[in-house]
Amino acid sequence: MNISVELTLTPLQDDFEPAIIHFIKKMRASGLTVLENPLSTQVYGDYDKVMKVITTEVKEAFEMIDKGLLYMKIVKSDRSEYEPHF
Repeated sequence: MNISVELTLTPLQDDFEPAIIHFIKKMRASGLTVLENPLSTQVYGDYDKVMKVITTEVKEAFEMIDKGLLYMKIVKSDRSEYEPHF
């Protein structure tokens, strides 16, 4: 089963950029389809592989920050090819 996941990592501290950059680089290196924009990172692929990578990388990112939030949306389909019709 393929899924699409939107992630927004929000460290609640002043020195937040290193943790976000590290997280995004690790997601890129995962072999999954990863798209980014200024507000979030989208990850696409097989459910088991995506969730395994997210579990590992979120834990590592949280270990790099004192306090933070992770917003996650999951869609049951691969939306990586989505194009607006307007």
